[in-house]
Amino acid sequence: MAVAEKKLSKKLEEIHERIKAEVPWEPLGPTPMPEIPDLRQWDMRLLKTYAPFYAPFCDLCCFCTYGKCDLTEGRRGACGIDIATQQARFVLLACLMGCSAHSAHAGHILEFLIEKHGPDKKIDLGGSINIEAPNIRTVVGLKPETLGDLQIALEYVFKEIAHLLDSCHTGQEGSALDYESKALHAGMLDHVGMEVADIAQIVGFNYPTCVADTPLVDMGWGAIDKSKPVILVSGHNPATSTVLIDYLREHNLEDQVEVCGLCCTALETTRYSDKAKIVGPLSRALFFMRAGIADVIMTDEQCIRTDTPQEAAKVGSALIASLDKAMYGLEDATEMDTDEIVRRMVDNKEQFAILDSPKAAEVAVRVAMKIAPQRKKEWLTEEEAIELAKKCTNCGMCEQVCPNLFNIGGGITEVAKGNFDLIRQQFLQCIGCGKCEEECPNNVSIFKIMQTAASMETWKCRAGRGPIMDTEIRNVGAPLTLGTIPGVIALVGCSNYPNIEDIADMVDEFARRKYIVVLTGCAAMVAGMKKDKDGLTVYEKYPPDFDGGGVVNIGSCVANAHISGAAIKIANIFAALPLRGNYEVMADYVLNRVGACGVAWGAYSQKAASIGTGFNRLGVPVVLGPHSSKYRRLFLSRKEEDDWKVMDARKREIVDTVEPAPEHLAYVCETKEKAMPMMAKLCIRRNDTPQGRAIKLNHYISLYRKYIGAGLPEDIHLFVRRDADIPLVYKKEVRAHLQEIGWQPREPIGLPTLIGTYPTKVPVDAVIH
Repeated sequence: MAVAEKKLSKKLEEIHERIKAEVPWEPLGPTPMPEIPDLRQWDMRLLKTYAPFYAPFCDLCCFCTYGKCDLTEGRRGACGIDIATQQARFVLLACLMGCSAHSAHAGHILEFLIEKHGPDKKIDLGGSINIEAPNIRTVVGLKPETLGDLQIALEYVFKEIAHLLDSCHTGQEGSALDYESKALHAGMLDHVGMEVADIAQIVGFNYPTCVADTPLVDMGWGAIDKSKPVILVSGHNPATSTVLIDYLREHNLEDQVEVCGLCCTALETTRYSDKAKIVGPLSRALFFMRAGIADVIMTDEQCIRTDTPQEAAKVGSALIASLDKAMYGLEDATEMDTDEIVRRMVDNKEQFAILDSPKAAEVAVRVAMKIAPQRKKEWLTEEEAIELAKKCTNCGMCEQVCPNLFNIGGGITEVAKGNFDLIRQQFLQCIGCGKCEEECPNNVSIFKIMQTAASMETWKCRAGRGPIMDTEIRNVGAPLTLGTIPGVIALVGCSNYPNIEDIADMVDEFARRKYIVVLTGCAAMVAGMKKDKDGLTVYEKYPPDFDGGGVVNIGSCVANAHISGAAIKIANIFAALPLRGNYEVMADYVLNRVGACGVAWGAYSQKAASIGTGFNRLGVPVVLGPHSSKYRRLFLSRKEEDDWKVMDARKREIVDTVEPAPEHLAYVCETKEKAMPMMAKLCIRRNDTPQGRAIKLNHYISLYRKYIGAGLPEDIHLFVRRDADIPLVYKKEVRAHLQEIGWQPREPIGLPTLIGTYPTKVPVDAVIH
């Protein structure tokens, strides 16, 4: 007897129509275009083990006019909210800011490129990439074939952002866990928005794709040719910089005008032009602007200083704000005559917003060529720095406001004596916030003095490469899921570093140990800002392959979607699990089988919070740097107290594995020495074979001994399932320790899954491949 087909609701009918559900490239899972409740049970299962831990900046709630409300000692606010829920609401807002930044960027790029190429422009990422959009396929259920198809995914993201933001209104959501579920939802949406942005850029700007060995790019202000007119592009959106490059090419000026970039626009521009230079990460922005090297500064959006107009005016740099996200209160000259704009910028030193990219590019080039011969672009001499430093009374005010608590006054005092050693060290570690100079009662030009300490050395950064190739996934899928490649270390995020060399040190440590190391954004730049004894950066020492021992610059912030996408592709390509509208199965696979750990060491912006939270929902733990506790929330387990039960999908039995694998989802480390053993530990997965587990434990123990101290990690017994898991080099020692504490062996789980341990529409059969 035939079974009647279940009738779709009106809403699902509309979703099926939008995602072209009738096209049978894969069976459709239960959650295409998921709304807030659709993945809530998965979130609650994660939050059961990885409970939110809050570190409030403030115990008051100031959201509405009923406040300020004191939420200490169990008190509730006038609307009924408690302190945990208020903190979770703040986290959701941060994630929404980050998600909307990337998604609005994607929207602008997509609109720009559809106007240029039309909506039917085919998506072609090269012959080695068939799964072009793993996040979109998984979350939305759509296989995008054209730029127009990407709009469908983005419209879904925009709709969900509105619903999530609505829940932040005063007097609505009353559960911290539900706010956290919504934050996880926002993070997932962010990865969809980022994927839209970078796919569109690759297709529309003809960025490199299916190329591992992308060019090495010169980086550092020593790489900038000051003898030419210099245009600095700052921000994240390449619609500005690519049109600028096009204008230079069309007028045979590419060799006569120097184009350099700060932050992610620098990475995007070097994907488009091999003549562009990278100044450095966001932490170098204020230094470079105050140096006066740039004749014209063009800002677009995200991670740009809000005082750029003021800083540009101080040193005589012209300024063009090229996107509506940041107009600085400037006159909108988009419709003004181009000759008139150039005249007023050159003669009157006026600054303008120009929201038409071709016009902004023409104005930037013409203004730069006119004013460059009139400007002196010289570094401060040591003699001049010594004279400036003599104004310092070493009052300590600068040290009090420094995020890293550097003894800046001491460094300046030493400069006054002719000693630049301390200030040089402080410059290398400085995050460039400018608080010290702002606070100085004697108006000491600290940043100018630091110019003399700034090395004119240049470094190498590899140009971003975009998506991981399907062929690479096929090669590493088995070693990663079995544990013989010990893990993927993804260093992402901003440049709020306690020590700028930490990233390069981490990359070097894990690449030498044959982990796959991938980088994006400011972290990708900073990794190249340290040389070894042979004068090589990590990009020159290690191959650019997505394989054990490889160091891969994926690209800018929006390229983070290719890292989460690679994890999804492992489940789909290697494990043959259908991803279409099947988010829970993908996330469950990654959590239990794919040894990956994100590292947001310099996390600064709300975008970093959103990116990391999106990785968390997908089952990827993230280690955060010292300043990241200021995000107010972590996802921590309680090791031996927590619920580590899983379903053995083959036996259909729930089993208590005991092992916290992975132990945390979001964890802060104060130093790189504490971080590196934790990163190795967070790559441990329940699916590890005995050989793979032994390899991972070998790295965990050796990193612990190298950076923490002698002996064994106190929790090593939790990760040894049977004798074969013990690394050969530590066999005798670990056996003795296990015998001493009364350890008992246990069998590994053949097919571990959380599906079946919580209420879900996904059957256990869905995880069996």
